[in-house]
Amino acid sequence: MQAQMIRSSLAAALLFAGVAQASVTEQQAAELGKSLTPIGAEMAGNAAGTIPAWTGGLAKDAAPLVKDSFMGNPYADDQPLFVITAANHEQYLDQLAPGQVAMFKRYPDSFRMPVYQSRRSVALPQEIYDAAAHNARNSRLVEGGNGVTGYQLAHAFPIPSSGVEVVWNHVTRYRGGSMQRVVVQATPQTNGSFTLVRFIEEYVLPEYLTDFSSSTNENILYYFKQQVTDPGRLAGNVLLVHETVDQVKTPRMAWIYNAGQRRVRRAPQVSYDGPGTAADGMRTSDNLDMFNGAPDRYDWKLVGKREMLIPYNSYKLASSELKYDDIVKAGHINPDHTRYELHRVWHVEATVKDGQRHIYAKRDFFFDEDSWQAGHIDHYDARGTLWRVAEAHALQRYNFQVASYAAETLYDLIAGRYLVMGLNNEERADYNYAYRTSANDFTPAALRQAGVR
Repeated sequence: MQAQMIRSSLAAALLFAGVAQASVTEQQAAELGKSLTPIGAEMAGNAAGTIPAWTGGLAKDAAPLVKDSFMGNPYADDQPLFVITAANHEQYLDQLAPGQVAMFKRYPDSFRMPVYQSRRSVALPQEIYDAAAHNARNSRLVEGGNGVTGYQLAHAFPIPSSGVEVVWNHVTRYRGGSMQRVVVQATPQTNGSFTLVRFIEEYVLPEYLTDFSSSTNENILYYFKQQVTDPGRLAGNVLLVHETVDQVKTPRMAWIYNAGQRRVRRAPQVSYDGPGTAADGMRTSDNLDMFNGAPDRYDWKLVGKREMLIPYNSYKLASSELKYDDIVKAGHINPDHTRYELHRVWHVEATVKDGQRHIYAKRDFFFDEDSWQAGHIDHYDARGTLWRVAEAHALQRYNFQVASYAAETLYDLIAGRYLVMGLNNEERADYNYAYRTSANDFTPAALRQAGVR
């Protein structure tokens, strides 16, 4: 069936299967920009015509900005082709993940998926395309797949041959060179009531620091800082992360400034299944950004590619005309503002290694081929029960040529609660990719100053 696992389509991108630690041949790498997009997706559409060919993605002026900085919706005139509900979802099982089917069963009266025309909107800067071409020829996994060498900027393995390489593509994907944003997180009760947690977050690649030095910033993948500003009881707490490229050589380094104690401490718990910041136990540290961190606790199996309905071009959900109350509802976010499209995804299955532990004994990942972003992840507990369902509501931040999320959701099927993070509809400004900062702003010594209330 066309929308089931498309192993034949792997000929375009997996004909180079072999030793996971070897780079691809020159002939294979030369397909980037020809049969493959510059970062490795299949250029052609599908045989049914329900997925179009990639023709370059959205232009930087795809729609006028609103409220000075927020994006307009370049697809505002689109209407749903159909809506999947609990009553008709069995007609579409070959295009759904198990977690989506479980959501229809858990919330039969309210969960639905409005399906729109598929639009391949991802477009990235030329320097990122150039880096992907370099990486195809030079990136290699270090021992155990826990790091990468020979890598530049973004998209370490545009032509992957193993599950862990696909995961590294998500971890190393282009998210802008330097970014600052104000976003909120909510963990609603079963009745829909919620309290917002507001963050100021900063993210920067070493190469985009104002004082970048190849020696000083060696082995750093990115710097990340997250400051809580609301509610008052948490305000002033700051998290700092130095994420590394070769995590065998140097594992992730993290520090927390606690405003109440006025102390900076190392934070080894900010990894794996350590508790997520101010998340009421509703996510782990590695649930942020759908998945982050070292892959060493799992065995990664590349199942193949398939066509699947995932949240995409979520401009309605990101609209500055919406209030948070319009989005955050009991059980799940308001489906009136969601948009699903049919896209090709890479399916990777992660199973906890013998001798390792994680509260998620198994994870099924579905990565969008055009952006390498995780679009959907199913999380299973040690009994093999489907426990949590993650969806990333993707969009193209066309004015800055960055593939991004409007929101990330993580649904707990057992508790009947969920977490939504990354919303910024009511904030004063949209993401700031013109943000410039120095390495001095990402030192433990700088945390105390950042956390002053």
